Amino acid sequence: MLVRELVDRFEQFAPKTWAEPGDPVGLQLGSLDAEVHKVLVTLDVRPEVVAEAIKVGADFIFAHHPMMFHPAKNLDLAVPQNQMYATLLKHDITVYGAHTNLDSAPGGMNDWLAAALGLHDVTGLVPSNGITATPEITMGRIGTLAQPTTVKAFAEQCKIIFNVQGLRLISHTPDAPVSRVAVLGGSGGPFYQTALAKGADVYVTGDISYHPGHDMIAAGLNVIDPGHHIESICKLHLTQLFQQWVQENDWPITVVPSALNTDPFTFL
Repeated sequence: MLVRELVDRFEQFAPKTWAEPGDPVGLQLGSLDAEVHKVLVTLDVRPEVVAEAIKVGADFIFAHHPMMFHPAKNLDLAVPQNQMYATLLKHDITVYGAHTNLDSAPGGMNDWLAAALGLHDVTGLVPSNGITATPEITMGRIGTLAQPTTVKAFAEQCKIIFNVQGLRLISHTPDAPVSRVAVLGGSGGPFYQTALAKGADVYVTGDISYHPGHDMIAAGLNVIDPGHHIESICKLHLTQLFQQWVQENDWPITVVPSALNTDPFTFL
């Protein structure tokens, strides 16, 4: 089968037009008319992931994070990123990225995160700015825990849920009660006021920087930052979704999740 057959089905689930403006989603390298036999699902496209694709015999990499956030200024192969592009071309591997369109899709990234946190009565958090997004297409989710807990205890649960060695807790009231939780995968710091306005006791998101952290505390919002890499939850869920489509359509392809951890951070 061709790459475009899987891509067309995926874009029914999460259209590119639901992506935030300027987000470089879609085909990253290769051809939609290339044949595909084995798909490797990953969070990031890094040199070690490309090596993994070659090792397992994948000819299509499906990633959450687009490979080309920043265009190459030259094709100097001494630059690791450029060498990675050359390796992909040499081995005829096509790369596709689904980013904020997957974040906003019903049943997509943020629903997976909300389910992992055990949230009930889940609704959308931030309206999508995608050009065809309707009001129900939203980034982030907010919902209620089955059993109330405390900020600190919930942070400890997040470490277990997301299998992280450590996280950052932004709070002056770690013993405060928690029942309503907002979550937004990736870098959700700019949307903390929306989480606060919608009644969140805790906001779970990544990449909080220093001064916004102060602002969050001043506003009275507790924030848990388990990192950006928690979005790796997509590897299992996308693999399961694609395998379902393989069975429904009798596609002659194999789909496997990347076994690599691409989190650049280590806690000491």
